Amino acid sequence: MKNIYLLTKSFLFLFGIGFLHSCDSKPEIKDFDLLTEEERHLPENALSGITFAEGIEAKLFASEPTITNPTNIDIDHRGRVWVCEAYNYRPAITGNDPRQEGDRIVILEDTDGDGIQDKSTVFYQGPEINAPLGIWVMGNKAIVSQSPYVWMFTDTDGDDKADTKEIIFQGISGDQHDHGMHAFVFGPDGKFYFNFGNAGAQLLDKNGNVIVDKSGKEINTKNYQEGLVFRSNTDFTYIEVLGQNFRNNYEVAVDSYGTMWQSDNDDDGNQGVRINFVMEYGNYGYKDEMTRASWSANRTNKEKEIPLQHWHLNDPGVVPNLLQTGAGSPTGILIYEGRLLPEVFWDQMIHSDAGPNVVRAYPVKNVGAGYSAEMVNIMHGDKNQWFRPSDVCIAPDGSLFVSDWYDPGVGGHQVGDLNRGRIFRLAPPDSDYEVLSYDLTSLEGALEALQNPNLSWRYQAWQALQKQGSSAEDGLNKMFESHENPRMRARAFWVLAKMDGKGPTYVQKAINDPNPDLQIAGLRAARQLDMDFIPFAKQLAKSPNAQVRREVAIALRHHPSPEAPEIWAELARQHDGQDRWYLEALGIGADGQWDTYYAAWENLVQDQVLDNKSNKDIVWRARTGKSIPMLATLASDPAESMDMRLRYFRAFDFNPDAEAKSKALIEMLEKPTQDQKEINRLVITHLEPKYIKTSPAAMTALNDVLKESEGKIDFVELVRKFELKDKNPQLLEMALANYDNNIGRSAATTLLNQGGAPLVQKVLNGKDEKQVFDMILALRGIGSNQSIAILEEMAFDSKRNVNVRREAAAAIGGSYSGEERVLVLLKEGKFPDNLKASAVNGVSRAWRKSVRTEAAGYLESNDAANPLPPMNELMAMKGVVDNGLTVFKNNCAVCHQVNEIGMDFGPKLSEIGSKLSKEAQYIAIIHPDAGISFGYEGYILKTKEGSTYGGVISSRTETDIALKIPGGTMVNLKTADVASIEQMENSIMPSGLEKAMSTQELVDLVEYLMSLKKM
Repeated sequence: MKNIYLLTKSFLFLFGIGFLHSCDSKPEIKDFDLLTEEERHLPENALSGITFAEGIEAKLFASEPTITNPTNIDIDHRGRVWVCEAYNYRPAITGNDPRQEGDRIVILEDTDGDGIQDKSTVFYQGPEINAPLGIWVMGNKAIVSQSPYVWMFTDTDGDDKADTKEIIFQGISGDQHDHGMHAFVFGPDGKFYFNFGNAGAQLLDKNGNVIVDKSGKEINTKNYQEGLVFRSNTDFTYIEVLGQNFRNNYEVAVDSYGTMWQSDNDDDGNQGVRINFVMEYGNYGYKDEMTRASWSANRTNKEKEIPLQHWHLNDPGVVPNLLQTGAGSPTGILIYEGRLLPEVFWDQMIHSDAGPNVVRAYPVKNVGAGYSAEMVNIMHGDKNQWFRPSDVCIAPDGSLFVSDWYDPGVGGHQVGDLNRGRIFRLAPPDSDYEVLSYDLTSLEGALEALQNPNLSWRYQAWQALQKQGSSAEDGLNKMFESHENPRMRARAFWVLAKMDGKGPTYVQKAINDPNPDLQIAGLRAARQLDMDFIPFAKQLAKSPNAQVRREVAIALRHHPSPEAPEIWAELARQHDGQDRWYLEALGIGADGQWDTYYAAWENLVQDQVLDNKSNKDIVWRARTGKSIPMLATLASDPAESMDMRLRYFRAFDFNPDAEAKSKALIEMLEKPTQDQKEINRLVITHLEPKYIKTSPAAMTALNDVLKESEGKIDFVELVRKFELKDKNPQLLEMALANYDNNIGRSAATTLLNQGGAPLVQKVLNGKDEKQVFDMILALRGIGSNQSIAILEEMAFDSKRNVNVRREAAAAIGGSYSGEERVLVLLKEGKFPDNLKASAVNGVSRAWRKSVRTEAAGYLESNDAANPLPPMNELMAMKGVVDNGLTVFKNNCAVCHQVNEIGMDFGPKLSEIGSKLSKEAQYIAIIHPDAGISFGYEGYILKTKEGSTYGGVISSRTETDIALKIPGGTMVNLKTADVASIEQMENSIMPSGLEKAMSTQELVDLVEYLMSLKKM
């Protein structure tokens, strides 16, 4: 599943509430607000708190205990729902006990036509099936995607149970990775389409060999970036990579023209979930195309808003998004080409997004070479936020089925409920569930099946019509020429185009058709059939339809014809300067041949290259040294706005001619302008390191830019880029000054990478206690072997102050690799008793629950005086927030403050629920020495006249000391009157606080503390 963001913001809905219905009655849905918490989770109330679009009613088709945790569904030609279950989802992270017999593929069937399943069959269950994420059913076979494998299961004897299994692909991400392989679908062209997310990494065949795609490249991270979209023959040969650089594209949907659509998930919490039209061979911008840096990395012309930054939308070479939908966890998607649902949903994407608890449609309009879209909700758990739609699928009768993972959250490698899951059927009122049947041995039956909205029927119709061959041609041709629905015409066309010997005839017919969508299908078919494309390109290069020209441009990619450059130039001449889709299609078409294509275009426009934005766009998008003089002119032109100039400077990063662009950049430094300071910064940012010493002007500019950027992330990046080891002292200063943010971590990382460890050690061995703590915190999140080794050395050095050692022990677990190291050290018994709690506390906020649980197991949480349950049992107990507030007032308020409640002595706890996990809360109470906040160390002060004070030093000067004591009282002492100051080895917060309360009171207190979150 996807990383999920639980939304608290309400959505505005214009639709009415749907109702459960059966053949005889429509029982009333109970008011969600009037149900008890237990009642809300019962299957009979599954539709309470969910709203539906006007004209849509819903029925609960299946639920627990028949199924649980459905991740993906498919519906076969018999109307049966095939379900992938994921009971065993990520047990190492969630801490849940897996089902040892493995996950299941279940077939659900409605045998009496009432719209409710009454028969279930386990098609397959085995320990090798762990949280499968995709299923495609074709007759007696099912393709199941479950990283690192893709399996083919076959029922050879018709008993609805798999008799054979074989590996189709392997080596895809790690076991169970939900950013790996997703579902297969059948395209109108008789091909399979599928995808994997950014953890896919590679595609291996059943023998473990890396697959080489149609272009001759191995499918791995060397040649392709992040999430990919594929197409293959139905025997899994002739694989093509059709799009790349997605994060976690869950499914791909293909319409009858062969146009691909999919969703993509953002990094957690960045509100950048998107819907894409997948332009063939496009780059979709999740990572920097050239450096593969994260979207959050600094770059010229960076987008102003994070959701846009997330996809590098200002970079040349990135295909624009159709729509950005905010925060979420996008899952299954399809193209609804049925006619049962209301008309607003006809021929549109329908998509499930488990994060905001919604199933939506995205009605699309043509805009230039691309599209625009809006959101129309179909089904939304506006109150029932356990509704987590994981997939959508079309039944043969045109009704829509929705699978519901059903969980308080979903993905992010967590699961809160293992025992529930639902399947809903959506249709207009009083629509009985019909199971349609066609005689595929007859032409009429096969043609009818080809027009069904259900993919399983269409797959079987395709196979039947191909088998009928020439005898089916007349019927298909009639459907192609005269059907009132152009999508049905397209389906007939694709079957005809792929018949032996028929392709050229029908491709030409499609190219000549007045419908642009059929012309596009014709162009795509010509390419798949390896026909001579140039005549078609000439014919359509001046089409008034920008989408048709878009497809011509894409088809010129890697084309060997000597006529291709002139055709591309003609297409480029028609760019209007506003259509990014068109511009990126031109870029895709020129890939690998920019020198000849760009030269042909320059020859066509001659001295008008920089006369208008459309031509400037071509210069910006070009990947050839031939464009650099013009690009340099634009970047340095003061008549251009600075926003546009930043755009042109960014384009230098994508031009492959290093010599030409470095020469052009250096020339900018040698021709001073009124904004030379900004020009210097930009040139140095984009100049490759090996050229910096070739120019005195460049060296001078570099030094000037470094001075201007001291203390900023830009300084760190320049030092790293140019390997300036003489700047290590400044990096150290930045690490200490920014120990709690990314600037400090980046500075510390670069410092260590540049041999700066002696400087780090000097601070750690120094007498400035604050700098020691700050250095430890700056090292905490790096996670390199070197940084972890330094922290270990600090923690295990018995000569050091115990509070410093505790801080270092906690810091070891501040990174993923550090978490692993903490577990090893705990297992080996390396931490002494006075450090163990600190080490455990250091991983108490780990992303992996298994890490937190295992580490907590090394702490004793009870003693003879007041036995407490083990930590894992405490964690499982439920508390009452209101009771916890009372416990806080009675036990904690003397030292801590929550808003206006309590005393200002120890750290304020008003937002502690946002800062610490539940494990960390328990550790802080039961083992207060585990993590003493810097600035809250306790001290014992003895005066010369014999008084003793204990508290936290609030202020200390040469003449005065202000000591805050429990209860918040301030004691002011003269420094000259103090005989000694000794730091307490233990926390000033008393140990054994939990002994003053019952187990339930402790649980209630933690429940209250967890409720204190930033608003």
